[in-house]
Amino acid sequence: MTDIPFPPGADEDTPVFVISVAAQLSGLHAQTLRGYDRMGLVSPGRTAGGGRRYSMRDIALLREVQRLSQHEGVNLAGIKRIIELEREVDDLRSRIAELTEELAAAYTAAEQAAAAVHASYRNELVPVRRQTALVVWRPKR
Repeated sequence: MTDIPFPPGADEDTPVFVISVAAQLSGLHAQTLRGYDRMGLVSPGRTAGGGRRYSMRDIALLREVQRLSQHEGVNLAGIKRIIELEREVDDLRSRIAELTEELAAAYTAAEQAAAAVHASYRNELVPVRRQTALVVWRPKR
């Protein structure tokens, strides 16, 4: 997002910036950030004392809110809905990835079970392809 180094053990989701720094990084006024927080557009982390702490992801979201508002002409209610829908899409993509992994595991388990069944066949049981003719053998009496 930016070239700002993270503190040790922190990542882009770690709330580390006080509101004045977040305002400077996003190019917005601190009061605007407070308003966005009240509206639920960008919800920063909180300290034990209730102070706001913004992460780099929050800063990027603030910049996106500003871009949508100023350059695209979207009102704040529209921006809030866009953010909600993008989060929902992200959640759905994650769920699809989980289900894809589960399905792959189920296919692997089914293949292993089929292989175990085939390995248990005795010589009198032989799988026959559908294209081949079936000949019944009857012993002579």
